[in-house]
Amino acid sequence: MLFFDNFVAHFIHHLIHTKMLKKILLGIVGIIALLLIAALFVDKDFSAQRSIVINKPKSEVFAYLKSLKNQDNWSVWGKRDPNMKKEFVGTDGTVGCVSKWSGNDEVGVGEQEIKAITEGEKIDFELRFKKPFESTSKAYLTTEAVDSTSTKVTWGFSGSMPYPMNLMRVFMNMDEAIGKDFDEGLSNLKNILDK
Repeated sequence: MLFFDNFVAHFIHHLIHTKMLKKILLGIVGIIALLLIAALFVDKDFSAQRSIVINKPKSEVFAYLKSLKNQDNWSVWGKRDPNMKKEFVGTDGTVGCVSKWSGNDEVGVGEQEIKAITEGEKIDFELRFKKPFESTSKAYLTTEAVDSTSTKVTWGFSGSMPYPMNLMRVFMNMDEAIGKDFDEGLSNLKNILDK
């Protein structure tokens, strides 16, 4: 009789744990399903844009901005890894020139290509990130004369997060995150060119 009682107790104990495990697994599956459904309603596209006025004529500012090599002097990302490996392919400041980088976890691995230049007005770039994750984004720099001795520079960026990665946008404000780096970079640019 004692054996039977122990067997029944063990069986009931096993049943309770199995039911509890099923409930836990169903709960996890339910949460994942809810997150995947929520991601269907989260915008995939993001953008950021910042501007600054530099006390130099537009032609001088634009000539400086065209150079991918000059970006190392003012962009914040280059400063986040002083040992970052850089390579330039093509003629700097012309369409088709590519800047490649490979750095620490913060800057990752990727490349930037000049896709179009509207002389004196706008430079369009394509950013191709390889690590920590693959993505392609668009960026641009524009110059607008405020007067003969000062220029408004605008730096913009846009991209898209694939489903279900776009769910991260709920927890991260891309405009704020990227915008801070743009503000710092433009401030660095102003400090260099205003001298």
